[in-house]
Amino acid sequence: MKELDITRDDLSGLAGRGPAFVTYGEVMVRDTPADEERLERTRLVHLSLAGSEYSVAIGLSRLGIPSGYVTRVPDNAYGRAVRNIAREQGVDTAHVVWAPAVEPIGRYLYELGRTPRPGSGTYQRMYSAASRLGAGMVDWAAALRDARLFHTSGITFGLAMHSGYERNHGYEAFKEALDCRPAGCLVGLDWNYRSTLWAVDEARSALDAALAEGLDVLITSLFDMAHFYGIGCGQYPAERVLAGDVGPLEDDDLFAFAEQVRRRLGVRIVAITRRHADSFEQQRWESAAVDGDGHLARSAAIRSMALLDSLGGGDAWLAGFYYGLLTAGAGAAGIAKGILVGDAAPRLQQTLMFDLPIVDRADIQALLRADAAGGGPARTRR
Repeated sequence: MKELDITRDDLSGLAGRGPAFVTYGEVMVRDTPADEERLERTRLVHLSLAGSEYSVAIGLSRLGIPSGYVTRVPDNAYGRAVRNIAREQGVDTAHVVWAPAVEPIGRYLYELGRTPRPGSGTYQRMYSAASRLGAGMVDWAAALRDARLFHTSGITFGLAMHSGYERNHGYEAFKEALDCRPAGCLVGLDWNYRSTLWAVDEARSALDAALAEGLDVLITSLFDMAHFYGIGCGQYPAERVLAGDVGPLEDDDLFAFAEQVRRRLGVRIVAITRRHADSFEQQRWESAAVDGDGHLARSAAIRSMALLDSLGGGDAWLAGFYYGLLTAGAGAAGIAKGILVGDAAPRLQQTLMFDLPIVDRADIQALLRADAAGGGPARTRR
């Protein structure tokens, strides 16, 4: 791909009556000690917002893609903060569902790590307002009226199971939305398995059902596919993947992995991200994607990242990857552009505190130019 200048992208074709990108899920209030104390000792916390789909919507909106976010929040100060911060970043919140003020909002108690002490967090998502977002609550036909891409994550399907409900409300909302999406609207799923929400067997059942509905884009990791389905990556069988014994990946390894995933799960585009955690503060990042026509795009190099906060990097990458698909199409050009923009986004976002990707096209363009000067564009192959 020639040197990319995303600041020149004409996004007028994505403008419509409604957002071009729509997603739904849960936003949590994140509590982070503001006084360098441990969580159990702190008496002063930073309150911020955290949530995978929320971060992706904000990331895409900041890159100029009209984006909408759907959730269910209590009609209180925290719920209004979710709406207000999304609006501040240009995200459409017209279809947010309001719950009674006394319902809980999800929370995430997070303590920043510093080498050699890892970061640690505790979810408080049981019985949250968002865990009850189900069928009949959202006018999906209106929400998805102009959507080119509809997205959610495995986390959203796990909330009801985590709460012990008899019905999986998040999955019911997903099925209802699929029936309302316009022709040509892609459907994407970030696997995003969280063992603290549900067991592998529970997750596999729900995610298999979602995949059976016909998804276009799957974002996952080598570990999750080995863990759930015993899928290896070319020269690396599943056992080595699970043991963390994976070295450099050849193109043929990635082709073999994508083919197994597509054959097993029936998706069109398979994207993977790899984070190499050398320490809490210094990590490396790479990614790859293969489309249904056999085009491969992958990082030109494994790039270093200096971390201030370890959360939100994967969501920033996903916003960048989807930017490529939405502006260059769901083929060879789109996945190559998505890898370039996607790889730049987390390297910038991880230098910021908290989860939200407060990054714009000019920030990414400057990093792309620096990368091109030193490492060349993303590699593509068919």
